[in-house]
Parts: sequence; C-alpha cells; structure tokens
Amino acid sequence: MENAAISKPGLSDLYHWDRTLVWHAFTQMADYEPFLIESGKGCVIVDAEGREYIDGVSSLWCNIHGHRHPTIDAAIREQLDKIAHFTNLGGSNSTAIRLAKRLVDITPEGLDHVFFSDDGATAVEVAIKMAFQYWRQRPNPRPEKTCYLAIGDGYHGDTLGSVSVGGVERFHAMFQPLLFETLRVPAPDTYRTPPGVAKGDLCEYHLQKLEQILAEHHHRIAAMVIEPLIQAAAGMIMHPPGYLRGVRELTRKYDVLMIADEVAVGFGRTGKMFACEHEAVSPDLMCLAKGMTGGYLPMAATLATSEIWRAFLGTHVESKTFYHGHTYGGNPLGAAAAMGTLDVFEQDHTLENLPAKITRLSDRLARIARLPHVGDVRQRGLIAAIELVQDTASKTPFPWEERRAARVCDFARDRGIWIRPLGNIVVVMPPLAISVEQLDRIAEAVEQGIAKIGD
Repeated sequence: MENAAISKPGLSDLYHWDRTLVWHAFTQMADYEPFLIESGKGCVIVDAEGREYIDGVSSLWCNIHGHRHPTIDAAIREQLDKIAHFTNLGGSNSTAIRLAKRLVDITPEGLDHVFFSDDGATAVEVAIKMAFQYWRQRPNPRPEKTCYLAIGDGYHGDTLGSVSVGGVERFHAMFQPLLFETLRVPAPDTYRTPPGVAKGDLCEYHLQKLEQILAEHHHRIAAMVIEPLIQAAAGMIMHPPGYLRGVRELTRKYDVLMIADEVAVGFGRTGKMFACEHEAVSPDLMCLAKGMTGGYLPMAATLATSEIWRAFLGTHVESKTFYHGHTYGGNPLGAAAAMGTLDVFEQDHTLENLPAKITRLSDRLARIARLPHVGDVRQRGLIAAIELVQDTASKTPFPWEERRAARVCDFARDRGIWIRPLGNIVVVMPPLAISVEQLDRIAEAVEQGIAKIGD
C-alpha cells in the first residue's frame, strides 16, 4: 500500500480500488461496475477514459447551474483566500451570516431563523428535534406531543430520525426496531389512485384521510413532514393541486407543526424557487440542501419561524438551548458556494429562462407517453418521470428483478446520456442550465431505450 501511495495509480488500479475499497451508497457492491468521472463543464461530465455524457440527473439532483460555473468557482476561490472553515458552535463568519439573511429574504414569509447543517437528512433531523423540543419549552407546553405524521412512501434521508418519518419500505424496513413512532397517511398519488376515486376528487379524498388522523391524534402529534408537490425518491409521485395548501390549513387547524422538506424540490426545480410558492404555503420549518450550493459542497439549512425560535431562548440555567450541531455547519466555503449559486439565479435569469425548457420537455414526454409499456409520464418543472408497466390498463408493474428502467438508463449511457432509475421509473432531472438541444438528446435516448427493451 505504501508503494501504491507514492506512485501514481493507473486506471486499472483505480477501477480495482473503486470495486474493493469504496463502499458506494445504495449500491450492491457484488455487481458494481466502476463509473469514474474525472471532469465536467456546463451540463456535460467526462469519465476517466475521456467519454462525454450529458448529466441528466444533476449529479443526484443537486447540480443546478452546471459544472464549473465561473461565478460559483470564483466565489469559492475568493473565500479560500480568507478562511476555509470556522465553527458556528458559539462562533460565526460573515459569509454564513450573509447567506442566512439571503435565505430568509427568498423563502416563504415567516421563516426568519436559519440553522445550518450538512445535507438533506441532517436538515430534516434538525427539524424533527426542533419540533420535539419546541412543544416542551413554549409558554404553554404540550409534552404529550411526541410522535410524527408523514406520507406513505415518503423519503427524508437516512439518519435514524429521517428514516423514522420516511416510508420507503425497501430502503428502511430492516431498521424498524430502531425507529420512533410515526403515523402515516396514504400518498396522494395522481397515477395510482384509490379504487372508485376520480382524479378530480383525489385532493379532497386525501385531505379527508389526513383530517381523520389529525382529528384523532393531533394531541400527540408534534409535526407533519411533507415533500411539497412531489415525493421524489418514492418515484416522483406527483400530488394533486391543492393538496399542499390543504395540508397547511389542516395542520394549523389542529395545532400541528408543518415541516416542508424541500431538499429535492427547492431552488428552481419545480419552476419556482421553492415548491411551497406554487400554493402560497408558509411552513413552520423548511429543510433545504442539494441545490443550495449548486451541487458543489455539502451544506444544508433548516429555517424556522420566530415562534419556534423564541421557545429556545432563556437563561443558562433554564437549559432551553438547542443542543444539536454539526462540525461543518455554516462552513464558510459551503456558504460561499451557496452565495454564488444564488448570484447565478439572478445573473443568468435562471427562473425566467425555465418556461421554454419546461415546455420542450413536456412536448418530448408526450411522444414518450405513446410508447408501449409506458404507464405514466409526469412532470413538474424540470422534474420528469416515466413509469414502465407490464400492462397500461391495470398499471401492473414489471417485476423489479427485470430492471426495466435500469436497462433504459444503461442504453442511454451508451449514447452519452447519464440518467438514473427509481425502480421501474426513469427519472429525468437535469441541471436548470440545460439547453433545449441537450434536453432533446436526453429525451431521444430515453425514447429509443424504451423502444429497444420492448417486451
């Protein structure tokens, strides 16, 4: 190993070490084949052998403005000339302070306080703990509020707290003995609808289900956790219009906090800066990560209302402090990347340029929808999903062992397109900086791949 460290490793060494030393997330290492990316520029990534790919999933939904954007690069370099890291446990730095002010200014009204952490799961973990502690420390305490309410098939990260409120059985069933109590309502899925419920009645149906649980259990529910509009890792499940607004109204009615997990859907993904904006919703707590730094560095934020903030204020002996923290919370480099990312939104008119791209993607999805075994295509902004089924009438899924969507992604990769599946669902979630021509290439590869695997 010492000689290997001194001499420059060859590509075969890197492939071998990647198979045997690196334990990849959500990957069965017994059949893993290395995919080594060495560089990227704009919406194109380049592997270790020089092959180019359009990044059709934004490097796991976090790259917004493309790779190596000069504004973000410059922001990080400028910060490096000052300081790379300083703890926010009792200290601070000007870049993180300015970022906090900017986040408060652009997020929904009432979210006036920012707690920094590392990634989406930790942002949700923070919100869960804040909600729990809030009910014990507010002027009229409600210590009986100890459980949470979440949506079936939801995904909020992989820490034990975020897993507890998650509902993806395949990911988390093994850890059930370690988890705290969470009540669940059915996912308001606009594709796989309940028997006998018309699509026009779907929102009301699911809000009634929610109110039934709230009416019975609100006295012990600390908070409801929701991915606004779209349940991402569940397969890009799209909620019916009005559901998010209804959730906000019902949680207020029954005195339950609302935690909006915008980790995947925030920062322009849905066509607006935040998904909550589509239905004019202001949650009590909002979780942000992924696109916040443009996909450059790990950084997350949990925003809270002043009502929650005040419940943590007191003298030292009252012990109302939020005893939670992360070594790299409020990291100056991450904050600089986030500031650069927000600058790009303004300089490049990112949101203003989205409608034409969204329309183009919609047009291409309409073609894909006509292919055999395409059960559903769904889209919100530049988030799209194509669900493959055995039978479109019954919506019967393919056996997961057949890897239908994965085979489409493999086909696309051979043609210079990098996309990822979710079970039987092909996900298209490119950087917001994607060009119309690049969108066409992604859609063409997906269309050809679905037709190729056939029956």
